[in-house]
Amino acid sequence: MDNGFARREEWPELMIKAQAGDRHAYTQLLRAIVPAIRTIARRQVSDSVLVEDVVQDVLLTVHRVRHTYDPGCPFLPWLMAITQARAIDALRHRGRNQRRETDAEEALSAIAVEDSSEHQDIQEQLTQILDKLPVRQRQIVEQIHLQEMTLAQAASRHNLTISAVKSLLHRAITNLRRMGANHDQS
Repeated sequence: MDNGFARREEWPELMIKAQAGDRHAYTQLLRAIVPAIRTIARRQVSDSVLVEDVVQDVLLTVHRVRHTYDPGCPFLPWLMAITQARAIDALRHRGRNQRRETDAEEALSAIAVEDSSEHQDIQEQLTQILDKLPVRQRQIVEQIHLQEMTLAQAASRHNLTISAVKSLLHRAITNLRRMGANHDQS
């Protein structure tokens, strides 16, 4: 052993022992292969954070598939195949996420611009429609439906009863429906 790590030649033997349930051998193996995994991953991945993610993913994969290692075959190519596959997966995943994030940011800024101009158009149309209502009806509609006042608040503001506010609101909505119907026929 060098520096507390098992030498590369010992890895197959440690894996065989790990497959047989030897936890100490398995721990030794995992500690020994981390630098190799990191080196293999760095050949494909330049981002150091992503390299560490690949290392962790490879360790988890080795744990899940350790039963598939054939003791009659060399250990390092088996480990390299797993590491390269996990590195490629990580790069693909990062690429998809970056595209989604970029697309989402672009879409949001485009929507914000569209929403702003569309909102202005709707505001102008709404103002034109409400201006056709009698003043008190318009005020009640604006306060209840646009400013989200309660019937009691609107009644208090105009020194009216709640019934009177309901009546004004009903007439305003009836007028708006008529205007909408007349607008559709023209």
